Amino acid sequence: MPLIAPSLLSANFLNLQQDCDMLNNSEADWFHLDVMDGRFVPNISFGPMLVDFFRKATTKVCDVHLMIEEPEKYTEAFKNAGADNLTVHIEACTHLHRNIQQIKSLGMKAGVAINPHTPVNALQDIIADIDLVCMMSVNPGFGGQSFIAHTLQKIKNLRQMVDEKGLSVKIEIDGGVTLDNAKSIVAAGADVLVAGNTVFKSGNPTQTIAALKAIQ
Repeated sequence: MPLIAPSLLSANFLNLQQDCDMLNNSEADWFHLDVMDGRFVPNISFGPMLVDFFRKATTKVCDVHLMIEEPEKYTEAFKNAGADNLTVHIEACTHLHRNIQQIKSLGMKAGVAINPHTPVNALQDIIADIDLVCMMSVNPGFGGQSFIAHTLQKIKNLRQMVDEKGLSVKIEIDGGVTLDNAKSIVAAGADVLVAGNTVFKSGNPTQTIAALKAIQ
């Protein structure tokens, strides 16, 4: 069964405590927290202060996805805020290996995210050093976008790379995940499903999370 990581970007920011309580009482595995800087992506979301709030509101994994430039300047702040996983974008890191070393030295699990145009083989020389690949299945920056179909082949390619190297790297899919396409995403080799609007805009978020969790 996949790990389910609802994206709090789609939560009701006027009533975050209620949404956190819902996730805590659901089958969700991770809190997925999208950090945007208005530079790397055309949107601004939140920073360490809200991550700290979410950390205090849950014992579940805080999966922090940095869609920001110069992430090395903020790594320690997100560690102090309570991030368990910290993911940086390959496209935003001039010295990616150094970024990964920094994240791990602070005791967090290290992830690398790739945009839809970035080929899987760009991860070849870093894959053994990381814990997670966050594969963007939409162009990053906004919620509610449609899943890019070619991502399924990219998942298969990444799954093959991970398995051939005998690694335990988790494959996380972020963007456009729905109840209709989740089965094919998992079948292609995904381990973690990020879902924002699919969960928080549904009539029964807890039931939707359970349905995603039950996919095999």
